[in-house]
Amino acid sequence: MVRRSPPIPTRLGGDPQVCIRKVSEVRSTRRLRWAAIPVAATLAIVLAGCTQAELHGYLPGFVEGESPVTNHTDRIAGLWVTAWLVLLAVGVITWGLIIWAVIVYRRRKGQTGLPVQLRYNMPIEIFYTIVPLILVLGFFAFTARDQNAIETQYEDPDVAIEVFAKQWAWDFVYDEAVNGQDVWTAGVQADEKPGGVIDQDALPTLYLPVGKTVKIALQSRDVIHSFWVIDFLYKKDMIPGKTNYMSFTPEREGTYAGKCAELCGEYHSLMLFNVKVVSQAEYDKHLEDLAESGNIGDYGTEYDRNSNLPGTKAPAGLEEHGDGE
Repeated sequence: MVRRSPPIPTRLGGDPQVCIRKVSEVRSTRRLRWAAIPVAATLAIVLAGCTQAELHGYLPGFVEGESPVTNHTDRIAGLWVTAWLVLLAVGVITWGLIIWAVIVYRRRKGQTGLPVQLRYNMPIEIFYTIVPLILVLGFFAFTARDQNAIETQYEDPDVAIEVFAKQWAWDFVYDEAVNGQDVWTAGVQADEKPGGVIDQDALPTLYLPVGKTVKIALQSRDVIHSFWVIDFLYKKDMIPGKTNYMSFTPEREGTYAGKCAELCGEYHSLMLFNVKVVSQAEYDKHLEDLAESGNIGDYGTEYDRNSNLPGTKAPAGLEEHGDGE
């Protein structure tokens, strides 16, 4: 005599197989929840153990336990790292689906013809359309927000500076810095020694006071250049006849490398400079030293190459020495 198993009780009053599937789904959901706990805990531990370099995507300028170089670098790094994390998640899901499809739907031995074709599946097609749209709109919104904050110019900065790019060096003019007059430094091209060694002390150096709002006017004396301070995570083009601006607050003292980031001729690679963020006292002393050295007065667009073509007026002050036409 065969003993039959009693029917599985169900409040649905339907097919026992339906109840079995329901129980299985509940168990699967619980497994996923329990699996999510160690994954989340592991992720939290990993992120908590990240260094400054890792948290900021190995971008330059971040030092463990110290403040960012400027008030914008954290924002720029955050946008960069967040974008990569989102794209990494999209990539992992995409690669996973591709590998899953290749394995699960591979042709088995004895199979002939084409597999079942999935066409005109509206939910899937809507999903494939909406998700990329959300990603693009999200990137646009966060980029617009951060760009607006970075590009907002100070109306009344503590320090106003004009930077002139020229083949292949830099001139720095500190507006009304000493007794209401401009002081300036005229840079020369980097001197490359044998073995590619650069004399850092001879490079044009821009001084900035720490913790003060700075507004820089960027201009070119000849061709298109680009002002790039690497650790600032920011650069901006310098176009003849046009003035671009950048505003920021340096927040950490130190010396930071800068260079031209736009191919501008034969010695483009030697168009280097340094930025020194110093205390207010050291900054004031530097300006006074420039004034005492005679680097005081106008040193603006009158020295641009386009202002000194044959038949044009010589720079102010040169005519009296017989250098003008």
